[in-house]
Amino acid sequence: MADWLAALDRRAELRARAGLTRRLRPRAAGDAVTDLAGNDYLGLARHPEVTAAAAKALTEYGLGATGSRLVRGSTEAHQELESALADWLGTERSLVFSSGYLANLGAIRGLVRPRTLLVSDAHNHASLIDGCRLSGAETVVTPHADPDAVAEVLATAEGRPAVVVTESVFSVDGDLAPLARLHAVTRRHGALLLVDEAHAVGVVGPGGAGGVAAAGLAGAPDVVLTATLSKALGGAGGVVAAPAGFVRHLIETGRTFIFDTALPPAIVAGVHAAVELARTGDDLRAELTDRVATAVHRLRAAGLTVSAPDAAVVSVTAPDPAAAVSWAADCADRAVAVGCFRPPSTPDNRSRLRLTVNAGVPRPDFDRALTTIVTCAPQEVL
Repeated sequence: MADWLAALDRRAELRARAGLTRRLRPRAAGDAVTDLAGNDYLGLARHPEVTAAAAKALTEYGLGATGSRLVRGSTEAHQELESALADWLGTERSLVFSSGYLANLGAIRGLVRPRTLLVSDAHNHASLIDGCRLSGAETVVTPHADPDAVAEVLATAEGRPAVVVTESVFSVDGDLAPLARLHAVTRRHGALLLVDEAHAVGVVGPGGAGGVAAAGLAGAPDVVLTATLSKALGGAGGVVAAPAGFVRHLIETGRTFIFDTALPPAIVAGVHAAVELARTGDDLRAELTDRVATAVHRLRAAGLTVSAPDAAVVSVTAPDPAAAVSWAADCADRAVAVGCFRPPSTPDNRSRLRLTVNAGVPRPDFDRALTTIVTCAPQEVL
């Protein structure tokens, strides 16, 4: 009976040899670590207006939503947030899920009809990859950020429904998808475009409305947006923003919506407050842009290989998985948290540190963190 556990132990040993062990690292409230690993881009998770709105809703509604959205889980707070998100993102309607992961699974499955072809970017996030796989639809993976390759695939699928699936700001290297060109290709072939705005909402576009808005595509009838509410908005949950008919379809048929307990009202209210701050947060976005430029300049000047980010994700190449783990651990020992990305979490099998720049970190701490990253870098990358 224990053979299956022995097999798991063997697989864990193989992962350890490859430098791919993953561990949970609990943190205390209010720890003194400089955070360049989390996704709180605008520093709103602890903003007093956000926490006050969450505390008020916690008192009014209690800890949880107590049920799925179609039973007892929908509250006035959910309805107000969905209206605010649709208005901000420029869509007819939006629908809040309990996570961005479930929003992606639900959106992709909801777009699939018989014979649908999914065309997925090679660098897409795991939630999009899993959404394609679980949908049961034929999926073709195209080279990263390559509208010409997408066009070639769509040309072979004439007469079939098709959906092109992409992130706007990609989660590993922080580059921006060529959304205007992708949309032109999808429209020419009668396809739909699904865009995951997880790392773009609050960070890029007019009023922080995301990459689709920046490309002038907000409200297009053949574009569906998804996003998480856990990054620049500092909370939790996910959203699908789309034409009203598609949102109705998800409410009536979306399994990741229907059969899941609703996002707690306290989180919903806090995120709503964060949306209002993000919409008017041009000063925060300007500070974020300046910090990204500073990080890229200083790290490259030290001899490190750094991505050319279009938002607030900065990728720094590591020699191999073990070196990336050691580098991140050395930074942690000096109270600097950085992301450590290794295969299979990286689409190109390269290991790297991922820095997520946070406008809420005190500037002296941010500057010290950059120095720490350089100091701790493996000699072979300098």
